[in-house]
Amino acid sequence: MLPSSIQISGEPLSGAEVRDICRGLRDNAVRLLSLRGCRLCDRDFGRICRALAGATSLAQLNLNLGVVSSPSRIKQLAEALRTNRSIQSLFLHGSPLTDAGLALLNPALALHPALVALDLGDCMLGDEAINLICGLLPPDGAKSGLKELTLSANPGITPKGWSRLAIAVAHSSQVRVLNLDYNPLGDHVAGMLAVAVASSRTLEVLDLEGTGLTNQSAQTLLDMVENYPTALRSLVLAENSISPELQQQICDLLSEGEEEEEVAGGAGDTQEWEKGREPAAHQRGSSSWMCPSGLS
Repeated sequence: MLPSSIQISGEPLSGAEVRDICRGLRDNAVRLLSLRGCRLCDRDFGRICRALAGATSLAQLNLNLGVVSSPSRIKQLAEALRTNRSIQSLFLHGSPLTDAGLALLNPALALHPALVALDLGDCMLGDEAINLICGLLPPDGAKSGLKELTLSANPGITPKGWSRLAIAVAHSSQVRVLNLDYNPLGDHVAGMLAVAVASSRTLEVLDLEGTGLTNQSAQTLLDMVENYPTALRSLVLAENSISPELQQQICDLLSEGEEEEEVAGGAGDTQEWEKGREPAAHQRGSSSWMCPSGLS
């Protein structure tokens, strides 16, 4: 039997449902497990973690919206990830991890052999968490690391933290998608990110929606797109104080770059990942460019 998916949202889980989930994981019959916003007791959460530890078919785990709600649950998840070898995408959006919680989880994340997509949006993270996350974006020539990283809505991260992330992204040989929407970045941080994009050979999607940018940032990003060859295909700038004209110019240049690539050698093969981001972040993950909303 081919692995299937279990997707339950915003519901209390009964004992029977938990047993069925655990059985499916132990039988390697589940490829995608999504329990976003579900309510279950600590005992049942531990049962699921023990089952997913040995699951070999599970590729995506979605525990968004408060399922991982305490230090004890973070420890149980970390223990499961230390044993699991199959999970490729982990979504913890809206979990109250804080820096301390991510410190508990980080060793398992860093050693996981398959993990390539991580959503830590709205997890109450700060600069200490960024230091740990940078370790998941190893520099060129090092071990494999994350290809998709979401850090939406973590206002506790300061410009110092974002500067460290920009440096890590610039030197990463893996990351393709970076979602930083709904953080108070401002023009200064956007300038550092422009340098990171110009340096990166892999970054294809950068989401800066609702990050407090102005035309100053847009002009810097426009100069970067216009004058430096990059892998970037999508730059999301909606919900910022940026003129439609500047947004359209950037959009047009990204479109032209992608068309030139297709003419030169055809579109490269990219692996499709099932999306687990929350609606506020608009669930992006493809390699195609996108005009900001409201533009043709």
